Parts: sequence; structure tokens; C-alpha cells
Amino acid sequence: MATDGVVQQLRLQGQDLPRLHRGGGRLAALPARLPDPRRERHLRLARGEAVTLRAAARALSVLLVTAPLLALSSAASGQDGCGEVVTIATHGRTTTRYALASPKIQSSEGGRVALVLLAGGGGYLDLDDKGCARELKGNSLVRSIPDFHAAGFVTALVDAPSDHPGEDGLAGFRITPQHAEDLGKVIADVRARTNAAVWLVGTSRGTISAVNAGARLSGPTAPDGLVLTSALMAGGPGGQRPWVTQTVFDLPLDAIRMPVLVVGHVADSCIRSPARLMGNITARTNGAREQVVTVTGGPGSLAGFQPSVGACQGRSPHGFVQQEAEVAAGIARFVRGGSY
Repeated sequence: MATDGVVQQLRLQGQDLPRLHRGGGRLAALPARLPDPRRERHLRLARGEAVTLRAAARALSVLLVTAPLLALSSAASGQDGCGEVVTIATHGRTTTRYALASPKIQSSEGGRVALVLLAGGGGYLDLDDKGCARELKGNSLVRSIPDFHAAGFVTALVDAPSDHPGEDGLAGFRITPQHAEDLGKVIADVRARTNAAVWLVGTSRGTISAVNAGARLSGPTAPDGLVLTSALMAGGPGGQRPWVTQTVFDLPLDAIRMPVLVVGHVADSCIRSPARLMGNITARTNGAREQVVTVTGGPGSLAGFQPSVGACQGRSPHGFVQQEAEVAAGIARFVRGGSY
């Protein structure tokens, strides 16, 4: 019945509801007053009997107020995703997924640019169907996606390939030629979909992947530039997982010809990414433009903090915590041809 919708809308709004019952196949109204001390007001409805003017006006007003709100809620829910999930074929019979997202407002500065984002750790993000990371959500690049969009960049957040799930994820595969080829396929796909210049941005262990691709790829699969943040530059004991000692210096840095930006934090206490070694990267690369930037400040800048593996966390100076917008803005300036 049409009245059922009115009753439901009133219930949603927490209004006094008409308590209706069916008797003998007819809809009968309860008495106008019940011996309830709250003296609830009831809507008298019966077959062939009109709704009172006051009740009809109330029902109409509720519908007019709630209908737009419900429609707005439905529209907002359709925009809750983090990006379009794209799946491409990669090495062997594997697949690699990435979340492609565009800014709401395109930048008027220069041409269109897409950033292919390579998270640290194992690189396994476990992207859901809406393109949102279920793992590594604290990674600095994952957290900075809104800032990159605000700067006018398209983003492509890359998950680990289908044969490298779990906490270790890419593990030692990051340094292999096959991994570079996989990233080349992602770059070519993003470039074709966006008609944009494509830069690789890696952070922490993701910098090994970025350098690998930048050093090995050429032609349409090569990136237009590299951004390395909190680069892994120091090995040390690997224990039962020798791949954890891998660094960007294990790759042919001298083969890199595109622009290179290296960013680190002076207070980064991660034993694998000491900021003092960043200059050694650009000393070996042959980039068209190069800049090394040491970020200061932020809530994690504690003097005397001892270097450790435990400090290699996203929500720390290693991940530029609470300085994401500042770092994203500096990256944007360099990508567009200026200085950080």
C-alpha cells in the first residue's frame, strides 16, 4: 500500500508512528486515544476514509525531507571506492592489479602526469574490489594519495603480483629483471589509459623496485622519471631472509637517465635508510635532472633515537608522518620541472 511507505519514512525519522492492524481483511484504525500515558497520536486510516489533512501534511513533509537525503546517501556510497581496479597479465601466468584514480580537478600546470606508486614492505596491498588497500594502509604513499590528487596527479597504486601474496610479498623478486618487466607493463598500460607522462614513485623497499625498473627499462615501457623516498641504502645481517639486505646499490644505478628525486628525513631512524647516504644514489645515476632533499621537522623528530629495524615504519619519520602534504607538494614541484 502507499501508506506503508509513509509509515516506513516516519519510522526512519523517529516520529510517532500509526499503529495499524488488519482485521477481517480490512485495514482498521485503532482508537484515536489509548490508555497510554504518552497519549500517542494515531493516524486514522480505513478503506474509503480519507487521511486527515494534518496527518497527510506531516507525511508529505517527511517524504520531501528524507527523499533527497536518501538519494544523496546512495550517490555518496557510489563514490566510496579508492580507484578503478585494473588487472594485467605479468610474468609467467601471473596477473598484477593496480588501483587507477584521477583527481577531481585537473591541474592547469603543464601536461597530465600519472604517478605509479610502489609501496614498501612486501608490497602486498591486497587491494579490494574498490581499489582500496587492505594491507600496508599505513604506508606513506598509500596515505599520500589524497595529497597527490590535490596536486592534480593521476595515481596508480600497484599491488604485488598474484604469485607473491602475504607479508613477505615481493621479497627478493624486487631485484629481478622479471619484476622490472612487470612494472614496464604497468607503466605502458597506465600511459595508454591516461595519455599522461608516467613517473615511478617508490618508498622504503619500494625504491628497489623503482630503481630496478628505471635502470632496466627503455622505450614505451620506461618511466619518465623516478622519485625515491626513504630509499633502502644499507643492508646488514639478513638472517633467514637474505633478501632483506638488498639495497638500491645492488642495481645498475648508472643506467638511469631520467630525472631522479631522492627524499629522506633527517630523523629517519630506520637502519636501512640513513639519510646521510642519499647523495651516494645521485653520485651514481646519470639523471637528466637530480635533486636530493632532506626533510626536517615533524612530530617524530626525536634527538638521540637509536637506529633500528623497528623504526622502518610508515607512521614515523621514515614515512614522513604528518608531513605528507608538504612532501607531496615538493614532489609535485620537481615532477613539473622545478625544484623540490
